[in-house]
Amino acid sequence: METLADGVPSTKIPFNRPHTTGDEFGYIQEAIDNLHLSGNGPFTELCSQWLAQQLGSPRALLTFSCSSALEMAMLVADVGPGDEVIVPSYTFPTTAGAVALRGAVPVFVDIRPDTLNLDERLIEEAITPRTRAIVPVHYAGVACDMDAIRVLAERHALAVIEDAAQGISAAYRDAPLGAIGDLGCLSFHETKNLTCGEGGALLVNRPEWIERAEILQEKGTNRSQFLRGQVDKYTWVDLGSSFLTSEINAAFLWAQIQHSAEILERRMAIWSAYHERFAALERDGLLRRPTIPAGRTHNAHMYYLLLPTRAERDRFIERLGAQRIEAHFHYIPLHSSTAGRRFGRAPLELPVSEDTSDTLVRLPLFLGMTPADVERVCVAVEDAMAPARVPSRPPLCTGRQAFKRAPRSRARQ
Repeated sequence: METLADGVPSTKIPFNRPHTTGDEFGYIQEAIDNLHLSGNGPFTELCSQWLAQQLGSPRALLTFSCSSALEMAMLVADVGPGDEVIVPSYTFPTTAGAVALRGAVPVFVDIRPDTLNLDERLIEEAITPRTRAIVPVHYAGVACDMDAIRVLAERHALAVIEDAAQGISAAYRDAPLGAIGDLGCLSFHETKNLTCGEGGALLVNRPEWIERAEILQEKGTNRSQFLRGQVDKYTWVDLGSSFLTSEINAAFLWAQIQHSAEILERRMAIWSAYHERFAALERDGLLRRPTIPAGRTHNAHMYYLLLPTRAERDRFIERLGAQRIEAHFHYIPLHSSTAGRRFGRAPLELPVSEDTSDTLVRLPLFLGMTPADVERVCVAVEDAMAPARVPSRPPLCTGRQAFKRAPRSRARQ
């Protein structure tokens, strides 16, 4: 490996690099030759059928992003002004933004300290007569406790809208993520396991909602029924927008889908190499690795570490950067954001979301990584943690225990 004058490697390991299978251009050319470049063409149908069959959903509708799938889901579930929707604070802004766009209020609930998913034990306290839905977010492709969430939803007559942006090829008790709730939203952004640059899908798991979802996707018209010969002309019949992705994106995605098993296998190999290598650092109480509970099948979407404090996390990222390895923190809790305070509310304090935001770091994980790249990241992580091995203080945690930090006082929103 070539190095610079100071011994630092000359090549950079980025946080992510989009993967291509080699088949994308061929399928895109086929889409062009089909003379159908707008949405709902042959490649859209191939991708939609594959998703529905693989995930066990009655209907899969391709969208131009997971954000648009979430917005469609709120329309399908009749979320509107005055309603409330329960979401985790530790998530991407569009999870809550889709709620606020309907004039409803995102109600922020804390996450579990183990999986970093919506804490099902805190949901019921946040439910009010205005609550319309629960949005579990499957962080890092590890499932929420969907049994407990579905029980709560049935007890209070609430819709369950899964934000499975990171969840393709992952499962909860053998049930694919996105196909467990009433609706499920997937992402095919360039950072996701399967990608078309920008893209998503809405899984409609209640058959009685399929017709309306198709209308909403087709700009509020019954065009889908017209194309199937069910009506002799189509017209505007409901709310909707242009939620369709193009055939070019669908053709790109189809190439990725053809290699989905290989992509998952290669990502899992990198994830497992990290996980095994950092076990000793966790045993020494220096950091925490991801937790995968029994009954969850994850998809190696990301690999993160949790450090004891924000200062140590920031110093860790800086040290990896000095070795030309790009690592990142993740979400800023939405309840503390400008828009979160304006459009949402948090009925309780959210100490786990705040601590996680301060201490989590994500490592590079993409298909172009070689074994040498993985080894280089592992060595850099161990070197970055080396000063912490000096026995100047007792271990911060033991085995799989979470760091025990007193929650900070924070005014209720």
